[in-house]
Amino acid sequence: MILDWTSSGPSVLASFMASMVEFVEALTIVLAVGVVRGWRSALLGTAAGVVVLAALVLALGQSLSGVPLPVLQLVVGVLLLMFGMRWLRKAVLRAAGVLPLHDEAEAFAKETESLRRQGGVARAAIDKIAFITTFKTVMLEGIEVVFIVIALGAGGRLLVPASVGAGLALVLVVVLGLALHRPLARVPENALKFGVGVMLAAFGTFWVGEGVGLEWPGADAAILALMAVFLLVSLALVKVCQRLRRAAPAGDGKPVPKPAASGPLAGVAAELFGLFVDDVWLAAGIVIWALGAWSVEARYPLMSAGACLLFASGMPALLAFSALRRAARA
Repeated sequence: MILDWTSSGPSVLASFMASMVEFVEALTIVLAVGVVRGWRSALLGTAAGVVVLAALVLALGQSLSGVPLPVLQLVVGVLLLMFGMRWLRKAVLRAAGVLPLHDEAEAFAKETESLRRQGGVARAAIDKIAFITTFKTVMLEGIEVVFIVIALGAGGRLLVPASVGAGLALVLVVVLGLALHRPLARVPENALKFGVGVMLAAFGTFWVGEGVGLEWPGADAAILALMAVFLLVSLALVKVCQRLRRAAPAGDGKPVPKPAASGPLAGVAAELFGLFVDDVWLAAGIVIWALGAWSVEARYPLMSAGACLLFASGMPALLAFSALRRAARA
């Protein structure tokens, strides 16, 4: 199948930007481990994590190849919407000052101090603390990359372009890390997450629409229009959330501490759940809206542009409801 820029370009760009964010966060921990515990074990743990993640991409990509495309688009689209809208919601709230910005330099300092408190460097061939720390970090951050690559690739049968985007991000971050030997604190992480959230939300909306049977005006070019809508709505939300934050009474909306996981399996389950659900109401709204559209389209097939517009408008509305609700409690 011949791929043109309209179909494969956005997938490559979205995969590159999303993977860049995750790889920068992983690099911060790997650098901290290397500085404190030694580079050999840190790099071995990193390499092991990358190999496992690459195997996951290949295995999952092959297993999904036999799934009917409409079913794949619907399921992957819903998951991509939950994932992307979670990122976009947080980026909007951070840009509005409701949530604090992520600081790679501060994360590096905290991880370095934590590693130093664990005692001296092991004299064995492999430092277990360094190996396990970097392996776990690469796996946790990489799971998000794997999902993004699989989701972007499988939904539109574009696994290779999505993998290329992630691969380019990995190479860039590794080269910069080797050259600078310090966290990439100047990378505009929230701006990247803002852009990635817009892209993933647009892709998710498009594929859910195709999965339920809608025919988008302009075919794949509709993704670009959806990106523009999500971007404009998100920028407007930043302004409104800033006003709501200033108007909220002092002391309201303090974050509720999350209960600690009771064991390793519970911790993994919590991590996976957290990839898609930050605001339960937002996640539930996405699922209900998608299933409602699928039910209506199955009974009363509507192929008009108006049906697409009605369906697409629901996602920015859900985003606005969630973000404004959180900002009002800030």
